[in-house]
Amino acid sequence: MVLSKPTIDDYLDNGIYGQKQTKPDERRKFLGSLRERIVIALTQSQVREKGVYKEVQESLKKHPDAKLLLNGNMSYSYLSKYIKLADTYHVSFSMVTNKEIETDIGLVLAYDHAIDQEEIYVQKKSEKAAEAKPKAKPKKKKSLFSSIKNKLF
Repeated sequence: MVLSKPTIDDYLDNGIYGQKQTKPDERRKFLGSLRERIVIALTQSQVREKGVYKEVQESLKKHPDAKLLLNGNMSYSYLSKYIKLADTYHVSFSMVTNKEIETDIGLVLAYDHAIDQEEIYVQKKSEKAAEAKPKAKPKKKKSLFSSIKNKLF
């Protein structure tokens, strides 16, 4: 493999447009990180919910060397509970603000290298509650014939 030397045009492009990044769309979505580096992610609506997700708390305990990235476009009142949690477990955090890009991601715990976590999204609390409740058995409707038969006999 032959590596070519950067040209003057490459230096100029770097100066004008910034350094080229791999997977820029993915980086915009995941608050500057890549999907392969993420331990856990919450959507903005999940971050706005009352309380903290225990999955995030457990991940902060297990991964103190990771960095918590918070969506800086969200209100601090929603993010503060996760900032306090990061402080508790001595995990560094950053507020990532990009006014030009909209992302539904509110919080990401990520490393600076690939870990290839299979599932990074946490199920919403409301969905978990629905799964935890035993489903009621539907009542069988009696046919017209059986209800008449019961009354006659």
